[in-house]
Order: sequence, then C-alpha cells, then structure tokens
Amino acid sequence: MQNVSQEQAADYMPLAQAETTRFWRDSRFGGMECLSATFLTHEFAPHAHDTFSIGAIERGAQIATIRGLRESSGPGDLYLINPGETHDGAPAEGGYRYRMIYPDMALFREILEDVTGKSFQGTPAFGKQILHDQALADAFHAAHRTLEEGSGALETSQAMFLVLDAMFRRHGSSIIVPADTAERTAVRQARDYLIENFASDVGLEELATVAGLSRAHLIRAFRKEFHITPHSFLTDIRIRAARRHLREGGQPAEIALECGFADQAHFTRHFKARTGLTPGQYRAR
Repeated sequence: MQNVSQEQAADYMPLAQAETTRFWRDSRFGGMECLSATFLTHEFAPHAHDTFSIGAIERGAQIATIRGLRESSGPGDLYLINPGETHDGAPAEGGYRYRMIYPDMALFREILEDVTGKSFQGTPAFGKQILHDQALADAFHAAHRTLEEGSGALETSQAMFLVLDAMFRRHGSSIIVPADTAERTAVRQARDYLIENFASDVGLEELATVAGLSRAHLIRAFRKEFHITPHSFLTDIRIRAARRHLREGGQPAEIALECGFADQAHFTRHFKARTGLTPGQYRAR
C-alpha cells in the first residue's frame, strides 16, 4: 500500500459540507493575519486590504476579479495581491478551500531584507495577481500548515520566510508608479477625500465638486482608475477602519456608528461580505 503524507491526504479530502473559517494572528510574524477557510456559497464583495493578500487554493475553484480581469483559479494557483488592489471572489464548481496570509508592507520588506541580508530599495509589488506555480503553491500550503498547527518557532518562521522570499524572487518587482494625468489627479483627490471623511455621509455631488469633474465623469474615471465605484470604495475604507478598531478591542455596535454605518446589522453585512467573518469572529482572535 502506498504511503500518503498528511499534506497529500489534505489534497484529496472532499470539501466540508458547511462553510468553515479559522482566523488567527501570528505573533511570530508581528501579528500577521492568517486564514484557512472553506467557502461553498459566500461571495466576497469588491474590497482591498492595507496589506498584501497572499494565498493559494487547496481544493475546488474560485472566480475572482482583480484589476478588472475576471478569471478562475484552482489548486496550484497563487494569489499575489498588492496592498490597495481591489478584488472580489466567488465559489465555482461547488466551492473551494484555501489558505491566506496578510503581511503588511513593512513585514514583507523586512522578510526580504532578512533573507537576502541586503537593504531593499523601492516598494515590493507583484505584477500578476493570479498565476500558476504548483511547486510554490505546495510550499506555501506546507508553510501555512506549520503556522496553523503551532509547530516550533524556528520551523514555522523559516518555512514561511523562504516561501515569501521565493514568491518575490520569481514573481515580484519594485512598483512602477504611472505618470500622472489631470483625470488621475482628480480621482485621486476624490479618493483622498473619501479616506479623510469616511465617517461622514459624503454625497456624490460633494465628491464631484472636490474632484472638479461631473458626477458621471467622476464615477466613470474612478472605476477606470481603481476598478471600484466611489460608494464601494467608501464602504471598503470604512471596513478597513473597523478592522483596526476591532483589533484594538472595540465593540462592534460602537464601531459601526464611528465608521459611518447606519447600524450594527448594516455594518455586519458589509464586514462579512469583505472578510468572510463577522465582526465578532474577527475581534475574538
């Protein structure tokens, strides 16, 4: 009889009959957020993270839109999503199980510098957000399992350090900032205004005045630049702020009002649509 490793066995296990999530913050990586989950019907609303979103699917398939491109991904595919990049996700072919980590820019740069022994000049970024790399996906799953299982500190740190370094070496680069245009400057003014006033009830006419564009032009240009509408962006900024307050121990009902949501139910619905977790689940970890 052929012996099968724990990792290989996981690859052949059927998907759970119910959606499951395990979320934690790993102290070995400065409180980096980690997630292993099975989603059968849950669909993520368009959203972005302040951190990188790095992961891979173990079983099943997901359909995601990133940078306006919609494509399917499955086992062997990697997610290499940069901070601030809008994306969504929905189950395909009966659902999927995946593993994710969310290292912030400072942590990712620190890992690259630690592994190479050199100061990293520039801003690390990935040029392609979904790509196939079976060997690296397998290595990521193995490293992620050591985090989830609470293995020894050296084992877990070394495995994930080496995987992230390999990801950047194979698929990363230093970010290139596109040249500014009058339209890009205008929508960035609108974006910055939403960031600064996310707790207020900002109207479309008010935002168009800030940008110096008509309302229709603003919506069209904003979507072109950020792949999301102004309203969806505002909701996402509110969720990102709420995540910070929840990490600090705040109460969901109070945070809902502080971040501009109508009530706690409104807040909970949007939070789960973008994270796969309820505010209570996110806060409890």
